[in-house]
Amino acid sequence: MNYWLIKSEPFKYSWDQFCLDKKTFWDGVRNYAARNNLRSMQKGDLAFFYHSNEGLEIVGIAEVVKTAYQDPTTTETAWLAVDFKPKKKLKNPVSLSQIKNMKKLENMQLVKLQRLSVSAVTEAEFNIILDLSSTKL
Repeated sequence: MNYWLIKSEPFKYSWDQFCLDKKTFWDGVRNYAARNNLRSMQKGDLAFFYHSNEGLEIVGIAEVVKTAYQDPTTTETAWLAVDFKPKKKLKNPVSLSQIKNMKKLENMQLVKLQRLSVSAVTEAEFNIILDLSSTKL
């Protein structure tokens, strides 16, 4: 299994809205590194759901339910979408400042590549975030 982080501005698409929808497709990614991450996702992979710009915190865990396909919002074949469903809300959100203050998370792509909207997360980083949030899968 692989682990990821997907970002959304809560005023555009929040965790709460995602839970109400029960499923969504992640579209509109127009960065090649983020697109490559979408392409690498497999069914069953888990992704942290991060509120960007407002909140700046990881609030939940999503699960990949359909792997990469042509982004329906564009005719350009370079861009992809992936379907997710909510898996679990974090017991305690984990803020960007908490992450930046942890030596073990200093190389996390969320910290190193802050503008990347879809990033990879190592298994160790995933487990540290779960511990910080007091969340069990």
